[in-house]
Amino acid sequence: MTISSAIFAQEAEDTTAIDYFPEISLDTRFGFNQSITDKSGRFYSDGIYLNIDGNISPHFSYTSNIKFLSPEYGSSICWLLLTYEREWFSLSAGKDAIYVGGFEYDAMEIDTYFDMSSLFYNSFDCWQWGASAAFYPAEGHSILLQVANSPLTYDPNHFAYALAWRSEHDWYESYWSVNLWQYDKGAFVKALNLGNKFHIGDFSLVLDYMTRSYDLNTLFTEDFTALAMPSYEGCSWCRPFLKVGFERASEILEYDFVGDNLFYGVGAEIFPIRNYRELRLFATWTHNTEYTQSHQINIGATWRIDLTKALRK
Repeated sequence: MTISSAIFAQEAEDTTAIDYFPEISLDTRFGFNQSITDKSGRFYSDGIYLNIDGNISPHFSYTSNIKFLSPEYGSSICWLLLTYEREWFSLSAGKDAIYVGGFEYDAMEIDTYFDMSSLFYNSFDCWQWGASAAFYPAEGHSILLQVANSPLTYDPNHFAYALAWRSEHDWYESYWSVNLWQYDKGAFVKALNLGNKFHIGDFSLVLDYMTRSYDLNTLFTEDFTALAMPSYEGCSWCRPFLKVGFERASEILEYDFVGDNLFYGVGAEIFPIRNYRELRLFATWTHNTEYTQSHQINIGATWRIDLTKALRK
């Protein structure tokens, strides 16, 4: 029996009712950023993100995110994935984020704030074409394998390899990975990334440590990021948060700055409509010591338009 015929037989045996109508939504953000240091300010938008997710059979699904009207980059595909999934494993192919451990890295840019992210987050070209596999050895645990185009070069036959572990428990979540990113024939940047999120009562705390190097002997000293992000989750209409991090940027990536940088900030997200988190207001204050060396205030709104709900009504 061929692989395709085996999959077809499995699909035919599964009579689970499937909703084939896709989930379609739009995300966008609009805001104003003011530099206290040099007295400059500007209105900005992140463009529009189109999300389409759905099923084409009991075990095949697809997901996509396409960015339109971005002032900096125009239109682009963030991810476009086809996935085959069973109880204990899944296989995916298409465009996806490079698997890199860390909860700061895992956040979409529309959920991050100006001058409040590490240089690595802002400089790493994460969206790449490739293939991946996920295995579920126990409840709440995932082992991820990925091969994709290298984010460090456009040359052919240069790839990125990732082995990652994700877990989710009542009090703790993890996203750890080891990575190889090829930049020349037989030459790789090595990376170790340890993302940890703790849930303590109404508080959560993210502790990320990420380190990168050409040589294993300098893995913990050449290029790294360490950060902490506590937040209060006990309020239904407001989420205050704090972030502080230290990073060392080398010439491994195309950073705008090379050297040591301390960055930190405080902010709050406000949900003005009760039991409706698709509209979010925000305000942040941030500062860093070396990169821009400026104090920034950022205010604005992020919202999601659920087109599927509107169409079904």
